[in-house]
Amino acid sequence: MNHTPYTQPAAPVLHTPDGTPYYAAPPQIAPLTLYQPSAVLPVPVAQHPAAAYLPAQTDAPGRDVWPARLLAGGVGIGAAGVGLGFLLQTLAAATTGLGLLAAVLALAWLLKNGSSSGSGRGGAVNVQVNVTNRNR
Repeated sequence: MNHTPYTQPAAPVLHTPDGTPYYAAPPQIAPLTLYQPSAVLPVPVAQHPAAAYLPAQTDAPGRDVWPARLLAGGVGIGAAGVGLGFLLQTLAAATTGLGLLAAVLALAWLLKNGSSSGSGRGGAVNVQVNVTNRNR
């Protein structure tokens, strides 16, 4: 049993006369041949996957289905209206929330810094008044 790991043989690097490197592949087991499909089986034509949903192409122009186009346009306009409604509703909710937050913060600031007596800051003030009557 061989316990050495498999190492792929390194491909020799050959150079063209102008110095461009190219890699020589290991020799093939059998010579490569060009694929030629059988005449019995039809050759499938590669198509884009979305081509299965397209209508069949005809030589004669078909009738214009204007009711279907109007219905598709109406559905599209309706969907755009619903999306715009959701956008405006979200915007209104966000501005209402921001307005309420600003009002609460303004009320908290007024309760902290404002005064109801109009005497300014400082709280309780000791006042001493001396009145003398000189006309006595």
